[in-house]
Parts: sequence; C-alpha cells; structure tokens
Amino acid sequence: MALKDDFDAAVANSRNLSERPDNATLLKIYGLFKQATQGDNTARKPGFGDLEGRAKWDAWSACKGRSADEAMQQYVDLIQSLS
Repeated sequence: MALKDDFDAAVANSRNLSERPDNATLLKIYGLFKQATQGDNTARKPGFGDLEGRAKWDAWSACKGRSADEAMQQYVDLIQSLS
C-alpha cells in the first residue's frame, strides 16, 4: 500500500478515534497534516488575541523542513498509536 493511501486512511481514522486526544496531541496531528498537505508554514503568525490560531500556527511551524512523505509517515504512525 502506498504512503498516500496509508495517509488517507489515517486521516479517515483520525475522525473515528475511540477517545479524543489531549490538546498537545491534537496540535501535533494538525501540524503534521498541514506539513504533509501544504509544506512549510508561510502564513503570518496570528495576533495575541487568537490563542487557538497561534497554537495551530506554532504546531505547523514546528514541522518546518520535513518532507511531505516524512510528515505523512509521522502522521500515520501517530494515528495508529492512538487507535
């Protein structure tokens, strides 16, 4: 099975986890997804009033420099560990 297929399956599985992950894990999932699908974060950092936006921006930026394949594999591994 190709990595892209594994990634797509993991994305689908992420919506059906038996237990909601903690916020830190959710942010890691978000960052890896964005890195895998859009590459390095080039968006402006949200302002101080947007705490959720800043947390997501930071999570995505923490993945900077990873290839799409590397981010996809880490995403798949993380979702499998939560299933």
